Amino acid sequence: MAKKDKQEFVSYITPRSEDFSQWYTDVILQTGLCDYAPVRGCMIVRPYGYAIWERIQAEMDARFKAVGTENVYFPMLIPESLLLKEAEHVEGFAPEVAWVTQGGTEKLQERLAVRPTSETIFCTMFAKWTQTWRDLPMKYNQWCSVMRWEKATRPFLRTSEFLWQEGHTIHATAEEAQEETLTMLEIYREVAEDVLALPVYVGQKSEKEKFAGARATYSMEAMMQDGKALQAGTSHNFGTNFSEAYGIQFQNKEGKLQYAEETSWGVSTRLIGAIVMTHGDERGLRLPPKIAPIQAVILPIAAHKPGVTEASEKLEKELREAGIRVKLDDRDTVSAGFKFNDWELKGVPVRLEVGPRDLENGVVTVFRRDTFEKTTLPLEGLADAVKALLDDIQKELYNQAKAFRDARTVEVHNMDELAAQVEQGFAKAMWCGERACEDEIKEKFNASSRNMPFNQDEMRFGDTCVCCGKKASKVMYFAKAY
Repeated sequence: MAKKDKQEFVSYITPRSEDFSQWYTDVILQTGLCDYAPVRGCMIVRPYGYAIWERIQAEMDARFKAVGTENVYFPMLIPESLLLKEAEHVEGFAPEVAWVTQGGTEKLQERLAVRPTSETIFCTMFAKWTQTWRDLPMKYNQWCSVMRWEKATRPFLRTSEFLWQEGHTIHATAEEAQEETLTMLEIYREVAEDVLALPVYVGQKSEKEKFAGARATYSMEAMMQDGKALQAGTSHNFGTNFSEAYGIQFQNKEGKLQYAEETSWGVSTRLIGAIVMTHGDERGLRLPPKIAPIQAVILPIAAHKPGVTEASEKLEKELREAGIRVKLDDRDTVSAGFKFNDWELKGVPVRLEVGPRDLENGVVTVFRRDTFEKTTLPLEGLADAVKALLDDIQKELYNQAKAFRDARTVEVHNMDELAAQVEQGFAKAMWCGERACEDEIKEKFNASSRNMPFNQDEMRFGDTCVCCGKKASKVMYFAKAY
């Protein structure tokens, strides 16, 4: 049971300081984001959770289309023969693939994989659809689910089936493919920071940590409140690795056959888990306004008194017409106190209380979820005032998260310092680039390399590897991670 104090009202949420993992589980279940499914390792995304995912989809999808990406849909079942064409890719996913071996009463002649990702089937069709340089680029994205037979699962963070988007593109030149890879990474960063209020480090993965079959993988890494990193999105440059395996060739402008350059990129419902673990507190969720399904909730106080209900309904209409996602809670079966706790639990950014005394004074009482502050605002021009308040809450949540992330990022110069820092957050270290050092850090501290920032020259703070002491020229973030 949670310890009572003036900041804490929801007694069935385990305190973060007591058990962060249980706190996370309590929050996502009690707020109705999801529930456990009858299938092992799977979850049911409930309406409130799916509404957040729809907001993420809308923000991402508009940006994808703005850079010329088109949406498609591919089958979820992939013939085994297609997977086997790219050996490194198959080896990377083999332990997680779920197989269909029977259809109805008949055993299938060839096993069908339930897609863990769709590179292989996209590549098969790209090879069919591509003839000349005029067909390029092809820039496709699909919103779908994938299945990876995970051994250890946790809702939103790692489940056997999850929702995501996966982009797949082919290009005529390596330069175009690299530009696409970094463009999509920047879109991810923009949505993470500007919409989800989620500060991230962006950079390149090591050879060990890159996607199976990729030439290079880039990621954005966020810091959760328990000091663990979360990979929040990845963008991959495949080069011609898949094109050569699947025969994606085109006739170039000189009339010669050439292999296409390919990229792939994706984010998933893991972002919802990131929102919970970055912004949540002892009362439950704190949702950034840009992603909140409900930005403001209106609570009539003493609704039986003359004018209260009418004023609340008028206010709801005014806010909705101003483009604010608003809900009028006119339930008469629960107390005002219950409603306060309920909407604080769900993380609604702003609560507007409309009572007889407020109406007499021409104001409403305003509660902001991020700071617990209560004030009053005039009824006249309230929509503009609420919009300004939502903007301020969005900025404040980002600033709080960034301050936390920055405080949990420390330069380390030896293994003792690294060991201590990965218990707290990101250890920024010089690294020689050798996998043996990554493996040693993983074995000793259960920490992994996260990514290398792009501005390597500016960020160098030494020239010897944190692990082996040899000459080093790479800055790497290490952390324990989900």
